[in-house]
Amino acid sequence: MDFVIGGAWQGKLAYAKETFQLAQEDIFYCTRQDMPDWSRRCVAGLEEYVLGCIQRGEAWQLRPRADAVLICRDIFCGVVPVEAPLRLWREETGRMAAEIARQADTVTRLFCGLAQRLK
Repeated sequence: MDFVIGGAWQGKLAYAKETFQLAQEDIFYCTRQDMPDWSRRCVAGLEEYVLGCIQRGEAWQLRPRADAVLICRDIFCGVVPVEAPLRLWREETGRMAAEIARQADTVTRLFCGLAQRLK
């Protein structure tokens, strides 16, 4: 499993498409309303999935394929939100990212389109 993180609009998806030879049909884009399609090779926008789980009062679950590429926007650094639900979103997204990073073969952070391999 490979994990790609970074801030908004930093080139995470473009990097993943090129690096892991992903076609559009390989990618599932998370929403707040739906569970991720873990059968897809790439699951992007995991932070949206976590926010939906919080809004529904559900616990998030990880069930990626062994060869999955998971993409998450880095919302767990920087200014702490004032609103309690957004703080919880930030914390739970950070917990999910830490769990993914533990399991992943590689972890890459994108910043200004530059890839930094963390693991």
